[in-house]
Amino acid sequence: MSFEFPDLPYDFSALEQSIDAQTMEIHYDRHHRAYHTNFMGAIKDTPLADQSLEQILAAAGTHAPAVRNNGGGFYNHIIYWNSMCNGGSAPSSDLASAIDAEFGSLDALQEKLTVAGMTRFGSGFAWLIKKDGKLVVTSTPNQDNPLMDCAEVQGAPLLGMDVWEHAYYLRYQNKRPDYIKAWWDVVDWAKVSERFTAS
Repeated sequence: MSFEFPDLPYDFSALEQSIDAQTMEIHYDRHHRAYHTNFMGAIKDTPLADQSLEQILAAAGTHAPAVRNNGGGFYNHIIYWNSMCNGGSAPSSDLASAIDAEFGSLDALQEKLTVAGMTRFGSGFAWLIKKDGKLVVTSTPNQDNPLMDCAEVQGAPLLGMDVWEHAYYLRYQNKRPDYIKAWWDVVDWAKVSERFTAS
């Protein structure tokens, strides 16, 4: 993954059914951009500048907090933006089969990931990951992610749900359950399927 700050893959208003345009703009152009700017400053003129983002995150527990937190924030938001689309989509047949095998149904997976997002104390992310060829639901605090050596459960991120309050507070205030329920309507299962195949 490049260190270049990515374009948002849709307009700020594209997910209005679930996430309002003002939240999207602030989240992307201020929060995400700040993580990127601070991360680039933290690795500037260090050996880390010659590594990939994934290599840096894989050893996050050995790096300074500025690298771990901002590198995680930079990466996590790329996964988050690319886990959503206007109108949603369906899992590929291969991903659907894996979901059924591991969780019983797509509804059961959604329930389990919803619980992971709801029970993440404070700020963080809930994840669907691929670990040792199997699907696993987990969550991480702050801007940690499952690529990190310090993560409780490690694996390849397939789907990332941001449960920081800045992801939903303008529309949903403190009602995280309402945000998560609405978020499922814009999940881009086609992108999740691509990551599943590539991992």
